[in-house]
Amino acid sequence: MENLFSYGTLQLESVQLSTFGRKLEGYADCLVGYNLAFIKIVDEEVVASSGMTEHPVIHYTNNMNDVIHGTVFSITQQELYQADEYEAADYKRIEVTLKSGQKAWVYVGAEKNATT
Repeated sequence: MENLFSYGTLQLESVQLSTFGRKLEGYADCLVGYNLAFIKIVDEEVVASSGMTEHPVIHYTNNMNDVIHGTVFSITQQELYQADEYEAADYKRIEVTLKSGQKAWVYVGAEKNATT
């Protein structure tokens, strides 16, 4: 199983059902050293699934005062690939260590260098 940290639309039941075919179970955690912005989504399937034309995106800041709250989901390797398909080209997946010490995958802004 893979841990996926979601701070945005993957927390929505409608997105989970359309992306994975099931509702995910998760728990709250935080990612420190990242800040939140919004990007315009043009992929019609993503907009239809989430119901939103702007989605949150995070970027690495190395500022320990910057904290992103979200949910950790345990998903299969195949579901991780399905999440990759869902996320627009504006995102890339990296592995991070959350505030709890747990490692997880997260989607960050693709145009900036993100480090773990």
